[in-house]
Amino acid sequence: MSTRGRIKKKLPEKDIDQLVVSQANDNAAWEKPVRVQKAKPAALSIPADLAARAAFLARLHRKTSAEEWLRHIIRERVELEEAAFVGAKHDLAAKTR
Repeated sequence: MSTRGRIKKKLPEKDIDQLVVSQANDNAAWEKPVRVQKAKPAALSIPADLAARAAFLARLHRKTSAEEWLRHIIRERVELEEAAFVGAKHDLAAKTR
């Protein structure tokens, strides 16, 4: 049977919730579980002068350590970069239509 020309009907969220609840205990309704390994912590070396500047800024921001402050800054920057990437991808897709 061809799927061409067939319109996909979007289910309301309420119907999706009911479907999931009805199939929750039916193992045959679900795919095989996905196993994800926890990422190993990465070591990162930075020059001493940069580490000293980061430690100073960590104290200014009342963080308990430079490592905590850097983790916060890196997480924040990664989220900004991901949002920018998604936005650029969306803009590119809109231009190619």
